[in-house]
Amino acid sequence: MHITWTWRALADFDALTLFDYLRLRQDVFVVEQTCAYPDMDDYDAPSLHLTGHDDAGRLLGCLRLVPPGLKYAEPSLGRVVIAPVARGTGMGHLLIAEALRQAAARYPGQGQRIGAQAHLERFYGRHGFIRTGDEYDEDGIAHIDMVIDAAAMARYAPA
Repeated sequence: MHITWTWRALADFDALTLFDYLRLRQDVFVVEQTCAYPDMDDYDAPSLHLTGHDDAGRLLGCLRLVPPGLKYAEPSLGRVVIAPVARGTGMGHLLIAEALRQAAARYPGQGQRIGAQAHLERFYGRHGFIRTGDEYDEDGIAHIDMVIDAAAMARYAPA
């Protein structure tokens, strides 16, 4: 699977790419997961956003990288979403690996903290994330906090 990765600030999206990005987030987080909450929030503007498109130009996955000190002391991946057509293809692992490479380059020597949907604990665990607390409810969906420390992030650092 060939994926074109693009990192950009929110202000650098062109209108149609931004529409596709926000529509995918809305389609999955609000509609598919039947969770009425404000998907767009104050973390979007200061974050970097990653999109992954296939050769046909379809958006297959996206996420945001929140800088340290805003949501958590550490940088944080969030709004991780894979288009339904790309699920089960390994796209999620490719997306997280690309995000962790960027995070390691941008924030060397720092780990990551995420608030993950609880059913994805094993998925994130494959990338080095470790659960740090009890399950909690966020907008009607079970979540857990997970971290990957700076030493584990080193495997994603540029050579």
